Amino acid sequence: MMKKFTQILGVIITSSMFSTMMLYSGVANSSTLGKLVDDFSHQTNNSLGLPRQFINDTTAGGKTNTTLTISNGSMHQSGEIIPPRGQPGWASSVLLLDAQGLPKDLSQYEGITLLIKVRKGNLSVSANSTEVTNFDYHAAPVMLIADEKFHEVKLPFSTMKRAWSEQTPLNTKTINSLSIVAYAMQKSSFDYQIREVSFY
Repeated sequence: MMKKFTQILGVIITSSMFSTMMLYSGVANSSTLGKLVDDFSHQTNNSLGLPRQFINDTTAGGKTNTTLTISNGSMHQSGEIIPPRGQPGWASSVLLLDAQGLPKDLSQYEGITLLIKVRKGNLSVSANSTEVTNFDYHAAPVMLIADEKFHEVKLPFSTMKRAWSEQTPLNTKTINSLSIVAYAMQKSSFDYQIREVSFY
């Protein structure tokens, strides 16, 4: 099951991160990075002052649709995943850590914390390293019961895996972004709400 998950996730991350690199234009850089990445208090920018990126599989031939609302300190995403033929479908939210895509040193942290509510669908989070050149970034699934409650979810860097490449430790001194991805192999709906993304 985990092998299947990592294979699916690898295709998704490759597509979403390639699209992000094509779409992004830089803003002011920051020399320091604290624990908080995004508390969704700003309509368009994360807590580092960098614009959030939203991409789905329509860039790869899919027909996924997403409804996005950011208000009252939370981001709510829902929609229907309609995958491209023979590929997984996905909808990705990318939180940049640096305006120019330069690596940030996160070695003082153990992993990523989410304050999140999942109503339906599959979610994963990846920590995107500048050392990874084939877009097969280290990722982990978000495992939650759909119970209409917000949960604090901790994803250790040490447990994140690559999909098809050799399993190498994540170098936490080289992270330039995080991706939150809803995904599915066949037509299905997703719905989640997130209040905070941070490091611990």
